[in-house]
Amino acid sequence: MIWAIALTIVLLVALGAPIFVALLAGAAVGLSMFNGPPLIALQQTIFGGLDAYALLAVPFFVFAGELMAASGIANRLIALVQALFGRVPGSLGIAALGGSTLIGTICGSSAAAVAAVGKNMYPRLLDAQYGQRRASGIITSSGAIDIVIPPSIAMILYGAAAEQSIPKLFIAGIVPGLFVALLMGIYISASARFSGLPTEGRFDPRSTIIAFQKAIGALFMPVFILTGIYAGAFSPTEAGGFACAYAIILGLVFYRSLTLSDILAAAARAAMITAQIMVVVAAASVISWLLTVKGVPQALIAGIIDAGLSPLMFLLAVNVFLLATGCFLDPTSAILVLAPLLVPIAIALGIDPIHFGVIMTVNLAIGMFTPPFGLNIFVAQSVLGVSAADIYRGVLPFVAVQTIALAVITLLPVLSLWLVRAMS
Repeated sequence: MIWAIALTIVLLVALGAPIFVALLAGAAVGLSMFNGPPLIALQQTIFGGLDAYALLAVPFFVFAGELMAASGIANRLIALVQALFGRVPGSLGIAALGGSTLIGTICGSSAAAVAAVGKNMYPRLLDAQYGQRRASGIITSSGAIDIVIPPSIAMILYGAAAEQSIPKLFIAGIVPGLFVALLMGIYISASARFSGLPTEGRFDPRSTIIAFQKAIGALFMPVFILTGIYAGAFSPTEAGGFACAYAIILGLVFYRSLTLSDILAAAARAAMITAQIMVVVAAASVISWLLTVKGVPQALIAGIIDAGLSPLMFLLAVNVFLLATGCFLDPTSAILVLAPLLVPIAIALGIDPIHFGVIMTVNLAIGMFTPPFGLNIFVAQSVLGVSAADIYRGVLPFVAVQTIALAVITLLPVLSLWLVRAMS
């Protein structure tokens, strides 16, 4: 039965079917071969999979991200990063990286960051002699950090699928996300120096203060969210509602760059994105339920324990598997299908599920810009007007850099857990 489900899903995805259709078809095939629950269980499980309080945070954070994007804050954040790193070699590339990372602390959407930063920075990078490949590679890969940095929609979905604390996952993603950004920044600066690219601008305290004042409203949003969650003022779901209200007030009153029509348009886009996420959640919940009823997780745990696989060997195998999976599946689908299978094994081997959640998220973040089917590649191709071949060549160095970061994060759980333990 398991092979029939997997073959059905892989075949339909290869033929270009939407992922939720492939998952539902696989579930239907599995149910038809399984002498147990009737096919009516399919629709019951679809709706039951959406009955999770944690999932209510998703539409709020998606809407907040759309509101902040409509407010035009990307330019403010990029200007702040460039003011801070004005004399550093590769400062313009670092500005694109830093702007994308800061946008991630607001909306948690990788594709949105690629689109926002790409429109703003790509022409400037070309003017600074970065070239199509390097410029598109920086923009495409930088957006992947946004699903690791909180508030992360991928972390919310992992928390719901693996029944783990979303606040702890948010906190656990801060240091690894910044670590990935740090390694990328070092590479961008070193390669710019090696290539002899001109330094853009200079560090000016007055300009930096002005840039900070213009961006301070957006910078405080993640601070309020995380502080409120850990102070017990509100849950992650309520924090998402607060983020929406904050974004509206910021755009309407302080920045005055948001109109009522912009809010309605942002709501329509958020509704569409939320529907796309939730239909995958519903379809994946059927696969997870079916595999659980069939006892697949328990069989995998027993097999791995009998094989004497160490925690480190298991994590290395998971990294290889998820890096390959991320090339073909988006993080939402991969997390919802694989977390219920892999997390029980990790726990049985003594691996902290919060640390495992960070590992899983970083893996799938790399997959978002890994050829041939990384989502960010298609977004960048559309926004930048660059051929897929040039983007492929441009992102390869950053695949290597982020894979090195992944190895360090995997081997050093303290990067993910020390802040969680310090705040517990």
